[in-house]
Amino acid sequence: MPDDRIGAAGAGAALEPARSRQLDLLPSAVDPTVFDEGFLRQLERLMLVSRTAVHGGIKGVRRSAKRGQSVEFTDYRNYIAGDDLRALDWNVYARLEKLFIKLFVEEEDVTVHILLDASGSMDGGSPDKLQFGKRAAAALAYVGLASYDRVCVSVLQGRVARRFAAVRGTGRIFQVLADLSGVNPAPGPTDLAACARHYAAQLTQRGPMLLISDLFDANAERAISELAGTRCEVAVLHTLSPEELDPPLEGDLRLVDRETGGGVDITADLSTIDEYKRRLSGWQASLEAVSSKRRVAYVPTATTLPLADLVFAELRRRRVVA
Repeated sequence: MPDDRIGAAGAGAALEPARSRQLDLLPSAVDPTVFDEGFLRQLERLMLVSRTAVHGGIKGVRRSAKRGQSVEFTDYRNYIAGDDLRALDWNVYARLEKLFIKLFVEEEDVTVHILLDASGSMDGGSPDKLQFGKRAAAALAYVGLASYDRVCVSVLQGRVARRFAAVRGTGRIFQVLADLSGVNPAPGPTDLAACARHYAAQLTQRGPMLLISDLFDANAERAISELAGTRCEVAVLHTLSPEELDPPLEGDLRLVDRETGGGVDITADLSTIDEYKRRLSGWQASLEAVSSKRRVAYVPTATTLPLADLVFAELRRRRVVA
């Protein structure tokens, strides 16, 4: 399994020769991350799953809903005056004495939509949830770019989805990295449903859509439904830190909301932690049920999960990538 390594070079650096190629993801003075050549080569063999025929803008590697020219035959239609005579099937004419045009599957690109929650609640955990989300977004963006798809990364904060310019081709990965490196957690509360609705209103092309979020929002289920309403192939990466999955708390404490600043006093003992875990499990089950009902892939993941395991095992198992 490829390893994730820590490095120091910036995202603006040029690609090195193939035998030593690296991508510097999310450079910072503290914790820049490097994807090595082995990891990149494996990413290039993946494709984000789209279960339906798609309409893209230019030729790519996806099966289109339109008919065009390729090497994969799909059907016949009657000849119409003005059709290209080179598309006639003369063997059929010899048998039936009727003119038929051969139709082929046309392959086009699609837009891969990557939505990163950068709300205040994502600014925490060890490893940090937002940093984990950035790395997952970068890896999935590279999968899309390597498939000749158009990739659009957006950041969800407040009540809006801030879209970066869509890019295409593996050489544009550095633009994606530069965009992600500038993402910081938002002050104040974030309404995920409003952000999802804002993004859906801007949507012009369908394709695989991935939401990376801790879903700490009373409107999380509505946000999932809003994205599912776009008729894209939606997957939700529900990202939680180990402290949120198994709180290392004890004694009398005051818990403070990162987004609102509000607090609550608790006594953390075994019964309190057990009740928290029970409610956490019920919450995740509810999110999964809503996702299943809306045909959304729900992928719970801890920030301690190695990125390679997430991409090559978990997302593949859930048919988000293939």
